[in-house]
Amino acid sequence: MLTEELVDLSRLQFAVTALYHFLFVPLTLGLAFILVIMELTYVITDRPIYKDMVRFWGKLFGINFALGVTTGITLEFQFGTNWAYYSHYVGDIFGAPLAIEGLMAFFLESTFIGLFFFGWDRLNKWKHFMVTVLMAVGSNLSALWILIANGWMQDPVGATFSFVTMRMEMSDFWAIVFNPTAQAKFVHTVSAGYVTASLFVLGISSYYLLKGRDLDFARRSFRIAAGFGFASALSVIVLGDESGYTVSESQKTKMAAIEAMWETEPAPAAFTVFAVPNEKAERNDYQLQIPYALGLIGTRSLTKTMPGIKEIKARNRERIENGIHAVVALEQLRRNHDDKTALAQFDAHKTDLGFGLLLKKYIVDVSQATPEMIQQAVDDTIPRVAPLFWSFRIMVALGFLFLALFTLALFYSIKGTFIEKKWLLRWALWFIPMPWIAAELGWVVAEYGRQPWTIYGVLPTHISVSNLTPANIYGSLAGFIGFYTVLLIVEMYLMTKYARQGPASLGTGKYHNEKATGGALPSGAPAKNI
Repeated sequence: MLTEELVDLSRLQFAVTALYHFLFVPLTLGLAFILVIMELTYVITDRPIYKDMVRFWGKLFGINFALGVTTGITLEFQFGTNWAYYSHYVGDIFGAPLAIEGLMAFFLESTFIGLFFFGWDRLNKWKHFMVTVLMAVGSNLSALWILIANGWMQDPVGATFSFVTMRMEMSDFWAIVFNPTAQAKFVHTVSAGYVTASLFVLGISSYYLLKGRDLDFARRSFRIAAGFGFASALSVIVLGDESGYTVSESQKTKMAAIEAMWETEPAPAAFTVFAVPNEKAERNDYQLQIPYALGLIGTRSLTKTMPGIKEIKARNRERIENGIHAVVALEQLRRNHDDKTALAQFDAHKTDLGFGLLLKKYIVDVSQATPEMIQQAVDDTIPRVAPLFWSFRIMVALGFLFLALFTLALFYSIKGTFIEKKWLLRWALWFIPMPWIAAELGWVVAEYGRQPWTIYGVLPTHISVSNLTPANIYGSLAGFIGFYTVLLIVEMYLMTKYARQGPASLGTGKYHNEKATGGALPSGAPAKNI
């Protein structure tokens, strides 16, 4: 049996690298489409200021993209280095969308990002606009295929286990592609990226407006970000509801833990706004609830119940006990593929095979598992409640604050008075980091809430790791943290440097005098620059 330290270190290393990587992803997803909007405005109006907007925000996009690619490549390598048995067990399925992502999306965005930066003087404006569109589509296609792979980890459809190869094998590729869990995760995640980019542009534009500089440039950037951000914030909330519905359908344990719902309530269940979860006593010491709300959101009905943690534990105990028979039969089939008695027993219990494998954490021969071991495995099936409960609520609260901010920004943009609202500009500026916090918390909910599984209900996490020593992982973990921290510092330095310089960093000289002239154009500039 592998040591618990090895499993915990492997999980920690993947969590650290994934969270670092996702610092770069949302801005790439969203800023690409903001560039599309800005460049479309340029090709329609032929006003050079919009071209300068594309070039300036594109410079910040390029910095972020380069560092995001660097962290993403090392993240994928870990499936081979740290999660070798996982790669063996589900590689035929999990590897397919990742391979398609590399061939279809990564090459697409990597090719066209070069044309985006170096094609201004070689392509006419419509051709360059199409380059920008394809670059944005490529970045979002990358997210699609990666989230299809991740969605399968959350809800493993379209696959069956083969006792001959001892691996999961794909039975329906299109079921994996159109997995409702994957599709809901994709639209929710990319919408969160659009919010991140919109607030990034809105906040930096607000900085220029507060400083009274680059006013024409900042006004236009602010308006585009406000409109795109408003639509994106609405999408995050609506699509987040859809994502929550798919979780309640496919991962009832995660939903019960997110809601700190210990008992099964009569339908429709109440939504807990605030609570103090007591995991030892399996109750909430204090809670504030909205009647019926959770049942309506989670089941979209008035009659369907949502199981509480205690009921889920009772079900999981039955599945673990059934899973013992599946594991024992599988071990007999490994010795003799023609053992018909073992095959019949395996077929009768194979849907609970993963639950039986949970006992491998405590004993090699699961048929000898004691009641105490079974109870430990039952307890393992429930992730810690408090981290999930609070991560989810902070994320949701931030989502509604984003909607409020963009609603006000759009309203005052339409009225043409947003420059006068200093409180709104300061709110936008100081709120720039918040979408990243919300996005990281979203991934904590999604990934930590799946524990103790790498493939939900199929493959336990403690079985998935490579046969390494803790010393190996301590070394690589220290290296990753050090390297990624350097990359993050470089990103923050470059982003801050060019954001402070503003559009003057383009070297055109058109914006140097704007502050002194109260936003007027430099002397001699043509009127069409307005």
